[in-house]
Amino acid sequence: MGRLFTVTYVCTGNICRSPMGEVVLRDQIATEGLSHLVEVWSAGTGDWHIGEPADHRALATLRAHGHDGTRHRAKQFRPMDFADADLVLALDRSHQRALTRLARTEEDRGKVRLLRSFDPAASAAGLLDVEDPYFGSRADFEDTYAALVAANRGLIAHVREVLEEWS
Repeated sequence: MGRLFTVTYVCTGNICRSPMGEVVLRDQIATEGLSHLVEVWSAGTGDWHIGEPADHRALATLRAHGHDGTRHRAKQFRPMDFADADLVLALDRSHQRALTRLARTEEDRGKVRLLRSFDPAASAAGLLDVEDPYFGSRADFEDTYAALVAANRGLIAHVREVLEEWS
């Protein structure tokens, strides 16, 4: 296989949910032995935090679970970024709408999925948004972490299927 499968997490400012998703998936991909086949990055729909590190509470939550998010710097998702992504994961429906508007082609629109659509329990319950913990408490960041981990299990299964198709 000649290229990496690229997964992009997208939230609002790229300082809470999407960098947490990026770091957690990157670590889960490494544990699964897929790092040489999968690239993971994140971005925001807005430009408010470009260049900033992840929110200190997101970093603390990641650290509490054995992850290191200190290298993260926020960036904004741009229409040309679709070319570098195989799967663009919206963390909630507002991000999904924003990404769909940014998409220039049907192919690009087809890359956009809600992250929690990969979590069978969340999908069955209609809980497809990863709630924004920014204005919340430490417990809200823990809830975000748990939602990411649960969705990433199904996401990794999906990635494995795609990689098998590619080989």
